[in-house]
Amino acid sequence: MNLENILVDIEDGIAVLTINRPKALNAINDQLMSEVGHLFSEGLDFKSLNGVIITGAGEKAFIAGADITELQNLSTEEGYKLSKKGHDIFDSIESCTIPVLAAVNGFCLGGGNELAMSCHIRIASKNAKFGQPEVNLGLIPGYGGTQRLIQYLGKGKGMDLLLTGDMINADEALHYGLVVEVVEQSELIDAAKKKIKKIAKKGPAAIAKTIQLVNAYFDKSANGFVKEAYGFGDAIGSDESTEGVSAFLEKRKAEFKK
Repeated sequence: MNLENILVDIEDGIAVLTINRPKALNAINDQLMSEVGHLFSEGLDFKSLNGVIITGAGEKAFIAGADITELQNLSTEEGYKLSKKGHDIFDSIESCTIPVLAAVNGFCLGGGNELAMSCHIRIASKNAKFGQPEVNLGLIPGYGGTQRLIQYLGKGKGMDLLLTGDMINADEALHYGLVVEVVEQSELIDAAKKKIKKIAKKGPAAIAKTIQLVNAYFDKSANGFVKEAYGFGDAIGSDESTEGVSAFLEKRKAEFKK
C-alpha cells in the first residue's frame, strides 16, 4: 500500500510511525485508518523489530480527532462499519506481540486518544491534552473509547470525561495512569526509544506472552488466570527461561534470542 499519511522510519530495531497530516492536526480519515491497518497486518516485519512508536507530525497535535468532514451524512449502517473497522485495527495494535508506544505530543482527542489507548504504553510531552469530546457533536466514541478509557481512568473519572467532553493535561494523565511519563517535547521520541530498548533486553517470548495475558484480563470470554497458568507453564519450559534463570544464578547478563 502507498502510504500517504504516515511516515515510517526504522532504525536500530525500532519503527517510528509519524501520523503526517499536520495541516489537519493529524486528524484520522478513512485512508489514514487503512494505512494503520496495513502496517499492523502486513506492512511491518515484527520479527525484525523490538518495538513500534506512534507519534504525530508537528508540535500541536498527536491526533486531534477524526476528520469531521467524513462523518457528514453517514447512514446507520455506514457508521457501524466505520466503527467496526476502527475496532479491528486498534485491536491489532493492542494485540501486537512487540511493545507499541504512543509518543503523545499536543492534542490527543477523540480517535487520537482511542488510538493512543490501544498502544501498550503512552509517554506524553508537557503540552499534551487528552479527551473524548464526541458528545459535543452529539456523537459517542466509535473506536473503543467508551471501553478503554474507563480501564485506564476508572469508571468515575472516565465517565466524567466521556459525558462532559472535557480534556485533561499531561500531568493529570500521569496522575490517573493514562501515561507513564511526561517529558519535554524535544525529549519525547528519545524517551520512547529508551523505553523500548529497555524492554528489548528482556525475553521476547515472555514479552509477547505478557501482552497477551494482560489483554486477556479485559476479555470477558476468557479466564485470564487460567491463561496465565498455562502461559507460565509454557514459559518455564522454554529455552528462553532456561537462559534467563541460568544467567541470574551465574550472575551474568542473559543473552535472549528473537
